[in-house]
Amino acid sequence: MFDTVLIAGLGLMGGSMAKTIKARTLSRVLGWNRTRATAEQARADGTIDAVATEALYKEADLVIIGLYPQATVDWLLENMPKMKKGCVVVDMVGVKQFMVERLEQAALDAGVHFVGGHPMAGREFSGLDFALPTLFDGASMIFVPTRSSTERVLEQLEAYFTALGFGQTVRCTAEQHDRMIAFTSQLAHVVSSAYIKSPEADKHNGYSAGSYKDLTRVAKLNETMWSELFLCNAEPLAREIDEIIGHLDEYRRAIRAQDRETLTLLLRDGRERKERLG
Repeated sequence: MFDTVLIAGLGLMGGSMAKTIKARTLSRVLGWNRTRATAEQARADGTIDAVATEALYKEADLVIIGLYPQATVDWLLENMPKMKKGCVVVDMVGVKQFMVERLEQAALDAGVHFVGGHPMAGREFSGLDFALPTLFDGASMIFVPTRSSTERVLEQLEAYFTALGFGQTVRCTAEQHDRMIAFTSQLAHVVSSAYIKSPEADKHNGYSAGSYKDLTRVAKLNETMWSELFLCNAEPLAREIDEIIGHLDEYRRAIRAQDRETLTLLLRDGRERKERLG
C-alpha cells in the first residue's frame, strides 16, 4: 500500500509513528528532523531505516508530518513540489482549518494528495526519547479530506492506520475538527494550567489524591507548542472558555448564597451528563 513512508519531525509524535510503522508494517521508514543529530539517533536505534535527504523525497508514497503548525506549513510548501505525483501527505497538527487554508491549493498545484490528520493520543512528555510504538493503540485517528484528496486515498489511509493499531478512524471537516478539539483537548489544557496556579497548590502534598492528579496531569505541557495551537484555533477555544466560565459562575453563586438546592441540581446535572456521554 505505502512501500516507503517519510516521517518529518521525529519528536514524540513523529518518533512514535515511525516506531509503530516499523513494528507493524513492512514499509520502509525514512526520517527527517530539523536537528540532524536526532535523525541520526533515530537511525541508530532502529526507529527509522534511513535519514531522509531531498534526493529521497521522491521515493515516498506517504509523508507524515510531526511538526508545529507554522513549521508544518513552511516545510510542506517548500517540499511538496519535490515529492512524486500522487504521493499522500498527512499532517499531525492539532488544528485543521489553519492547515487546510494554507496547504490545500499548494497540494493541488504539486499533484499530491493532502489529507489533514490528527492522532488523538499523546503524553505529557516531548522528544524522541519518549516515543513509543504503542502510543496510538486504541486511539482515534481523525482525517480531514481536502480538494486534493480522493475517496481511494482516504480508504487506503483508513486501512493503513487501522493496521497501525488505531481503534477507529473518523472523517470530518476542518471546521468540525477545530470546534470539537477546542472542547475535548485544548480547553482541558487551559483549565489544568489555570487550576495549578492556586496558591494552595504549593501546599498540596499530603492533601491530594486522584482528583488532583487527574486535573493537573496535562498542565505539564509544552508551552511553545500549545500556545501556537491555541492561537491557531483562537475563536473556538475562546468560546469554550466563555462557556466554562459561565458554568463555574453558576456554582460560585450557589455556594456563596448557601443555596444547597441549586447546587445539588447543578451537580446532579453534571453527573447525569457524564453518565450519559461516557
